[in-house]
Amino acid sequence: MSAEDLENYETEMELQLYREYKDIAAQFSYVVETERRFYLTNDVQLTPRNADGEVYFELTLRDAWVWDMYRPARFVKTVRVLTFKDVNIEELDKPDLELPGGKSGFGG
Repeated sequence: MSAEDLENYETEMELQLYREYKDIAAQFSYVVETERRFYLTNDVQLTPRNADGEVYFELTLRDAWVWDMYRPARFVKTVRVLTFKDVNIEELDKPDLELPGGKSGFGG
């Protein structure tokens, strides 16, 4: 496999992952970013910890989706992350009810 073939493969995998993300993102309430991973989840708990004066964070996510093109299964039941780095947790907006035909809300 040439370097160009590998690059094309990785580009296709990244595009496939992005499409999967777009298809499932509306099912989740939170986006969680760490220095190593990007997650979608409906249940996230962040607990600051202190060990010998060093502060770190413990994250617990349940029923999560992991952005990682090298994972064979991206849906995971429970994720536990320990990190000394920044953690970003954002609550996702839930769009209004979308009716068939692309109209949202009531009254067309």
